[in-house]
Amino acid sequence: MTSPPSIRPYRREDRPALDDICVRTAHNGRDSRPFYRDPSILPAVFAAPYVHLEPGLAFVLDDGQGRAVGYILGVADTERFAREFRTEWLPLVADRYPEPSGPPAALDEETAWLLHHPERMSVPELAAHPAHLHIDLLPDWQGLGHGRELMRALLEALDDRGVPAVHLVMAKANKPARAFYDRMGFHEIEARVGDSVTCLGRSTRDRGRL
Repeated sequence: MTSPPSIRPYRREDRPALDDICVRTAHNGRDSRPFYRDPSILPAVFAAPYVHLEPGLAFVLDDGQGRAVGYILGVADTERFAREFRTEWLPLVADRYPEPSGPPAALDEETAWLLHHPERMSVPELAAHPAHLHIDLLPDWQGLGHGRELMRALLEALDDRGVPAVHLVMAKANKPARAFYDRMGFHEIEARVGDSVTCLGRSTRDRGRL
């Protein structure tokens, strides 16, 4: 018998599904495969290191048959995560995704540059929001309230750890995502992170509006 969809903690066997979700939502919420020569670099930057380094802050939307169709991935301390990304994660994938030898000339190279420069995550203006997150759902599972449930699960877990606030960095072009974050109580944070992206943050508490 099929169970209803539910939020549950990440399991190691979810890893291929998370990679797939990341690839199919990474281009401003749309499928990235038409835009990348090797889209597997996307989960190598935005999904896999999170479940490798901090699996206890990863939650998935289970379709009721054991398959992950959405996720939220968080880290409690961005400064520590950036250090561990370099020392523990990057050596595992650097050979497959080498750093560009010059200025990035394509999306694959831009993402490879991000992979090789985890210190970019250390932004002084975000110090009051030490945690950060990524959230993605496959298109058929969006707009049904599951994103709200995922967000509630992560905020509760961060609050339980004593983490006061969380931030995220999003592409300005992703208008539906911005509307979702606004509904989730996020606000803009002035930070120097690039012209094409926006920083948003919120407290891990005051979850009554979620």
